[in-house]
Amino acid sequence: MTIILRNQHNLQISIIDYDSGNLRSVAKAIERYGVSPITTSDPDTILNSDAVILPGVGSAPSAMHALSKRNLIEPIKKYVASGKPFFGICLGLQLLFDRTEEGDSDCLGIISGNVRHLQPTMKVPHMGWNTIDIKKNHPFLTNIPSGEYFYFVHSYVVVPQESNDIAATTHYGESFCSIYANNNLIATQFHPEKSGDMGLKLYENFIALCVAEKQKL
Repeated sequence: MTIILRNQHNLQISIIDYDSGNLRSVAKAIERYGVSPITTSDPDTILNSDAVILPGVGSAPSAMHALSKRNLIEPIKKYVASGKPFFGICLGLQLLFDRTEEGDSDCLGIISGNVRHLQPTMKVPHMGWNTIDIKKNHPFLTNIPSGEYFYFVHSYVVVPQESNDIAATTHYGESFCSIYANNNLIATQFHPEKSGDMGLKLYENFIALCVAEKQKL
C-alpha cells in the first residue's frame, strides 16, 4: 500500500520529545508520506494521538529520568494500553521492557522481559549495517524480505519473555531480537530513518497501519 502524498486521513502522529532522540530525522521520514508529525512532550497531546513514536539514543537510566521528569511514564503506558499504533526505535525499544542491565535500571514495564548487554565476543557497540531474519508475518513488514540491511548503533539487546513477539532477529556474535511486533505495538533495535529505502518502507508500512486502525473507528 502506497500512501498518497497528502494527509487525507488527518492522522495525528506524535513523536515523543524527551531530549533523547533523533527527532528531526524521524519527522522527515514521516513527512515523505504526506503526514506532518507533532514533536511533543505534552501528555494530553500524546494520549489524543492516532499514533505515537518513541525514538531514543543514549542511556536507558538517563532516558527514564527524562521521561519521569516530564511526567510521561504513565501517559505512555496508558497510550500503549489503548491499542493504538505505537512505534519504539532503538533505545525506544529497550525502554519498553521491565528492566535493563544498563545501570541496573527499571524501565517502562510495558513488555515482559529484560534488556542485557551484548555478549563480549564482538566489538561493542554494534555499529553499522546488518541484516534481519524475519520470523513472522506482520503488516509492518509488508514487502520487507529477510536479508535486507538496516543501520544499528547499540550495546544492549532486548530479551522478550514471549518469543512469539519477536518479528525479526539479527546476528552479531549472537542472534538477538531486532524487530518486536505484538499487534499495534512495534519496535526496532535499528534506526529505520538511517536505513535507506528499506527503512523508509517501514515508515510507510507503519503509516498504512495507522490509516487502517483509524478507519476502524
